[in-house]
Amino acid sequence: MQIEVQIVNAFIDGDIGGNPAGVVLQADGLSGEQKLAVAQQVGLSETAFVSKSDVATIKLEFFTPTRQIAHCGHATIATFSLLRQLNRVPTGQLAKETIDGLREIIVADDQAFMQQLAPRYQAFALTEPIAQQALQSLNITSGDLLNGTVPTLVNTGNSFLIIGLASEQTLVELQADFAQIQQISEQLDLIGYYVFTPATKQTGRSAGTRMFAPRYGIREEAGTGMAAGPLACYLHDQLGLQQTSLLIEQGWLMQPASPSVIEVQLKVVDGAIQSLLAGGRAKVMQTLQVEV
Repeated sequence: MQIEVQIVNAFIDGDIGGNPAGVVLQADGLSGEQKLAVAQQVGLSETAFVSKSDVATIKLEFFTPTRQIAHCGHATIATFSLLRQLNRVPTGQLAKETIDGLREIIVADDQAFMQQLAPRYQAFALTEPIAQQALQSLNITSGDLLNGTVPTLVNTGNSFLIIGLASEQTLVELQADFAQIQQISEQLDLIGYYVFTPATKQTGRSAGTRMFAPRYGIREEAGTGMAAGPLACYLHDQLGLQQTSLLIEQGWLMQPASPSVIEVQLKVVDGAIQSLLAGGRAKVMQTLQVEV
């Protein structure tokens, strides 16, 4: 059986870059094993599968080349952007059904945004073994950290380890130990690491980042909405950034570079983040035919 897969770059910066995701628009008849087989053949970090839903606009499932995951920001943005470009969904408030429940989607003009939950934090003091192991897994020391920060687990639906660095050059030159990152990710039930610096390539943006998720078969990813959301919350709650709309850069420091920008809108009530939307723009790149 032949399956058509659209390759859509989400979180493009201007008209370039972005993070590619596979999108299968008619997945109702596919088994979980077939979906995994498609994702393996596509070979991207995530492939999204669209099915009919009785409770939301669509049912959306996500597969990496190694397993199914509950949510994926860039594949969500890719899917809803593609559906909008094909006039299959309207603008306004929509919803996706996932294996982990419903999530709100907003489609506005040429952007799509995905809802995430209020943040939960777990900071690791530098005296804790897990903090030292995290630094060792990136071949850095406490002296490389952004002043006043420690490795912090942040969860807005998925868990990421947020690590702030003082220098963009340190972020560029990171020598990641992927086996150790995978072991720590298993131990803490992480999607992966989101490492950031306040330095950015474009003015008016809040952070430049790199993302590592070897536990899910992803060494490095160009644009990660499910990680940019936790970072935006961390910047607001832990580092005191007052704005509720933040732009996060990713992919600029990859080799080769694939510039991405993710917009995060925080819903703050009485000083506390209640929820957030993470999103951006997407562009269809090509169509593949996969045999399963």
